Amino acid sequence: MLGLPDRIHACLFDLDGVLTQTASVHAAAWKEMFDAFMRERAERTGEAFVPFDSVRDYDEYVDGKPRYDGVRSFLASRGIQLPEGDPNDPPSAETVAGLGNRKNEIVLSLIRTQGVKPYEGSVRYVRAARDAGLRRAVVSSSANCKDVLVAAGIEDLFEVRIDGIVAEREHLKGKPAPDTFLAAADALGKEPAQAAVFEDALAGVEAGRAGHFGFVVGVDRSGQAEALRDHGADVVVSDLAELLDRA
Repeated sequence: MLGLPDRIHACLFDLDGVLTQTASVHAAAWKEMFDAFMRERAERTGEAFVPFDSVRDYDEYVDGKPRYDGVRSFLASRGIQLPEGDPNDPPSAETVAGLGNRKNEIVLSLIRTQGVKPYEGSVRYVRAARDAGLRRAVVSSSANCKDVLVAAGIEDLFEVRIDGIVAEREHLKGKPAPDTFLAAADALGKEPAQAAVFEDALAGVEAGRAGHFGFVVGVDRSGQAEALRDHGADVVVSDLAELLDRA
């Protein structure tokens, strides 16, 4: 009834773009932060200002990755190196940590002003998984995961949360490494082969495949179905409700 193989006994869901309509908020925050940084840098150095592409650059360099990894990845694509800095750096600091903290301030402000909406099809699916007796976890690189779940009113649907805070505490590598998904499966008492990964990010789908999970569902919210398949998705849907309709 869930569109999953019989061997699957646990569901591991990404947050932004799979459960909640916050991927666009993150993309907007990355663009605001990087455009301001790149514009200032262009004025200072005389280089041409090339804005952050909130579709291509977002999908390729930052989506699904821990915040500082996203900063590092995008800057590398532009041939820019900055000091690493420290997680306690102020948002004004021109360091990897400072830029990441600046992006976090922007996204929190957007969430406060705009609120958080869950995808109704995903809520239906998670409830169906719960009613079918499947174990359920949220796996997100965001340190704001709990706040987003609470704001969306869906925190009670999940038994385990592996987020950016847990990853830092447990020294788990971020996606595309499978560490956070593996930790979620372990916390639910399941082997990777018994768990399905639900991801909209290319890095997240890669993580699902790298961890040898039993099934990887790609969620295409931005017209990248082929890329999701190429990165390891077993099936691609535009909304999780499609899996219920197929069952």
